[in-house]
Amino acid sequence: MSTSTAIPGRCVRIGAGAGYSGDRIEPAVELVEHGALDYLVFECLAERTIALAQQERRRDASRGYDPLLEARWRAVLPLAAKRGVRIVTNMGAANPIAAARKTVELARELGVGGLRIAAVTGDDVLDVVLAGHYRFEESGEAVAAFRDRIVAANAYLGAGPIVDALNAGADVVLTGRAADPALFLAPLIHAFGWSMDDWNRLGQGTVVGHLLECAGQITGGYFADPGFKDVPNLARLGFPIGEVREDGTVVMTKVPHAGGCVTEATCKEQLLYEIHDPQRYLQPDVVADFSEVSVKQSGADVIVSGGRGTARTATLKTSVAYLDGFIGEGQISYGGPGALARARLALEVVRERLAMTGAAVRELRCDLIGVDSLYGSPPAAQHSEPYEVRVRVAARCDSREQAVQIGNEVETLYTNGPAGGGGVTKSVREVIAVQSVLLPREAVSPSVEIFEE
Repeated sequence: MSTSTAIPGRCVRIGAGAGYSGDRIEPAVELVEHGALDYLVFECLAERTIALAQQERRRDASRGYDPLLEARWRAVLPLAAKRGVRIVTNMGAANPIAAARKTVELARELGVGGLRIAAVTGDDVLDVVLAGHYRFEESGEAVAAFRDRIVAANAYLGAGPIVDALNAGADVVLTGRAADPALFLAPLIHAFGWSMDDWNRLGQGTVVGHLLECAGQITGGYFADPGFKDVPNLARLGFPIGEVREDGTVVMTKVPHAGGCVTEATCKEQLLYEIHDPQRYLQPDVVADFSEVSVKQSGADVIVSGGRGTARTATLKTSVAYLDGFIGEGQISYGGPGALARARLALEVVRERLAMTGAAVRELRCDLIGVDSLYGSPPAAQHSEPYEVRVRVAARCDSREQAVQIGNEVETLYTNGPAGGGGVTKSVREVIAVQSVLLPREAVSPSVEIFEE
């Protein structure tokens, strides 16, 4: 635990155990072992992630939770129980009840007794959305027009039901779709007894949650840029800890021997991440105001304060996921002298072939990776010709069969295209698109179910 910064008065220490579903597990173990934590939070959901989880649940009613739930529990649960670290996570994904039952099963297998495990439900509002007359916020289209293609609809829950679970003595709280900062805000409300209409404290608590929600991003991950923003020991990146005072002031720190760093710059970059209007960051619990946040270095740590808030909105953002066709893709490489010219010819051939065969393509993208795939065609005078080029052709199609044709046409370049092509790969994937609707708050009914090992 860092000792360079001391906060007077009562403090709560919250560790960020994950910033997305597939995140590393060992930094979370390190936090439990060496971070002197009160709470560990695993933030593992994205809008597309929960849509995929809903599909998994439809295939198997006992699934639909985070695919790394079992691996994380095997690594962390015995240590957390031994040290009295309570866990909050959205690894429940599309099936918090099944996740809770699996957690009970694993706790028994691991010899971890006496745990109270809570499942927070109510975010699945598919029936509510289908029964209403809603329009997508992004496109203005009627949701009803997508009815046969809709996979899932999940409302962003706030901290309230998580607080209820913690108040009921839960050692592990599993949610589905909840706002990312709410996972961190709830332990603070529970620990400090904050009122649910203390808007300024909830605003500052949202600052804390927003800083911690992406885990390694605040300790130098995604920040690192050699020669400009150097980060020590990036391969051993440690995840952050927020040491929070009763007024919401937080010291951002990490385990001292872990890699990475916590600086004003890493904190400021994360503070601005995914923020549209810093004065009106809309959350289920509060409209947070980040405009007067103070970020100050203190030794190896950073002190953050000054978040404020106003009353929450009357609606909850709800992500609606729907099937939107298939993407077929093919890639092939060309190397040596003239590689760029041969790669460009390959793209011309594929375009012409798709037109000749009448391929049903809704969108087509042709890239020369390393040449024009990110920024378009470069000015010839500014770039020497590359010695190797990777061709990528991708298209959105209405059916899987149509999408398969894209990769097949690229593969035929082996013997029918320019000289020297090799390393072909082909793939087809289903597209899950996401748009949003705003539901009246009263249309969403969260609940908490407790399971005991």
